Amino acid sequence: MTSSLPAQARRALARDYKQAFPAMGIYAVRCDAADLLHLGASRNVDATLNRLRFELSNGSRRDGALARAWARHGAQAFRFDVVDRVKERDDPLFDYDAELQSLLLLWQQELQGKRS
Repeated sequence: MTSSLPAQARRALARDYKQAFPAMGIYAVRCDAADLLHLGASRNVDATLNRLRFELSNGSRRDGALARAWARHGAQAFRFDVVDRVKERDDPLFDYDAELQSLLLLWQQELQGKRS
């Protein structure tokens, strides 16, 4: 199957995609039925959430508590959310990993304070 776009346009789209700023951020996986909240930070939060959904739906045991809750309550009991995103900075020396860790700590305090 061939694309309706000319080769030059396809190459330009591919180049733009590769150069785009990744969706960095903080994510939450929740299972209210099991009272579980899993927070994490990722340099590609959308891909991480897709991976987690895939792993859980295929019986992965990476996170035992989430896997057990998935097996017991099913996919409908889970929510996968991006709770915060890191914005691209002009400074080429900006430490995105440190920013992600700071945001993760903030969200852990915020969300786990609400659960108590």
